Amino acid sequence: MRLSFVSDVHGNIDGLAEVARSAEQLVVLGDLVDYVDYHEPSRGILGRIFGAERVLPFVELRSAGRFPELRQYNNDLWLSLDDPIGVLSETVSELYRSVLAAIGPDVLLTLGNVDVAEAWNAVAGDELPYLDSEVVEIAGHRLGFVAGGAGRDVPGGGDAAGVRERATIADGSPRVWRPLVRPAAEYRAAVAAVGAVDILCSHLPPDLIPLRYDTVPARLESSGPGLLEAIDEHQPTLSVFGHVHQPLARRQRRGRTECVNVGHFQRFPRAFEVDLTRLPRR
Repeated sequence: MRLSFVSDVHGNIDGLAEVARSAEQLVVLGDLVDYVDYHEPSRGILGRIFGAERVLPFVELRSAGRFPELRQYNNDLWLSLDDPIGVLSETVSELYRSVLAAIGPDVLLTLGNVDVAEAWNAVAGDELPYLDSEVVEIAGHRLGFVAGGAGRDVPGGGDAAGVRERATIADGSPRVWRPLVRPAAEYRAAVAAVGAVDILCSHLPPDLIPLRYDTVPARLESSGPGLLEAIDEHQPTLSVFGHVHQPLARRQRRGRTECVNVGHFQRFPRAFEVDLTRLPRR
């Protein structure tokens, strides 16, 4: 049995369909859609709804690290629509219908921090529910799945949430974009529920600097709370993930575990292949 892992599809449906046709068992690690396509601003969720011209200021503010202005600009975009929630829901649902048509129901799939769980459940939940806090056995190997993104741990307890987790926007209106980003404690609980597995599958990387550091924006991206502790405790053969598009290192050894970023599929539509007949079991 051969597993083909992909992550960070970000709307590359044609590439996903091609890999799905040839894969013995496809495993998708999330970020099926793209909120903003920084390479092609006319694409992504914002590009589809508002057009490239109105997305370019978003890209410029994000690239400059001007986050308060970015949040306000993002809020203003959505407030310019009469029915922002309806428009967004239909756009995301249309993309998810395309994903489901491309891969079919026989795929192992979890969601990333850009994905909208409610929309996926509405479109594909009956046919292909996303995996979270769950273990799937294939050819005698246990694969554990942890979905989505996570907030940051706060010293002394609590959870620090980024803009994606806030329930309202600046003027008190309901926030439109509600991706699968949950408090750190909930993410840790999902990791703990998986327990000891042969392959730990997540969208976020474990908290190892070379795997978290993105060389293009030159910053550390978020990691999955509890993943590194689970790796140290259970020593799975593999930890596979995505999220960081241009990592300083794509793989790193941690004890007996090989930690591997499976790649930025949107830009480089190739799968990371694992031959289970060659993979040691725990």
